Amino acid sequence: MRYAIIGAGNIGTALAGHFVRSGIDVGLAASRGVEALRGTADALGPHVTAVEVAEALEADVVILAVPFGSVRELVGRVADWQDRIVVDATNAIDFATFGPADLGGRASSDLVGQWAVGARVVKAFGHTWAKILAHEPGDGRGGRRVLFVSGNHSGANSEIAQLISQFGFEPVDLGRNAEGGLLQQFGGPLTTKSFVSQAITGSNPAEMDLATA
Repeated sequence: MRYAIIGAGNIGTALAGHFVRSGIDVGLAASRGVEALRGTADALGPHVTAVEVAEALEADVVILAVPFGSVRELVGRVADWQDRIVVDATNAIDFATFGPADLGGRASSDLVGQWAVGARVVKAFGHTWAKILAHEPGDGRGGRRVLFVSGNHSGANSEIAQLISQFGFEPVDLGRNAEGGLLQQFGGPLTTKSFVSQAITGSNPAEMDLATA
């Protein structure tokens, strides 16, 4: 499985840090090019390689950590994604008001799916603050911080949930974009929330409770 992150801002580098910590190789790309990214990749540590955007777009799982306004042109560079996974970690923001962009009531990831022809789009990694995402997933008390996934392809959701588990987080699948995607996209009720999954004292360790952190 080949992974790539496009976008080397706060979200992109936070995710790259989890790839490093988990020992999983990932390509990191940005519009400013490989040479400009080498220092960032070296600082993040082993397992991160600076690559061109064109190379990143060929990965099996492509994580978009770019401004939402850049997504349509970016994913449109690929004529047919051939069932590969595109992870939408973007936030559709109206920067004039710093409120949610007017998408006509549609889930932002449904738009990404429309633009990324033939891709399986999963919404993940964008609901919380980058500085929270960058933290190690444990809460120091045996709990694991929660990351949400949503999307219209259950198999793709499961693959990204597995990656989230490898990072050490607790994945929670919210279902399809029209339901779960709206909950976690910018302006939704789960935006900026941070939850921790903890074992219920005195119960089966497999039974977990969610507490707001």
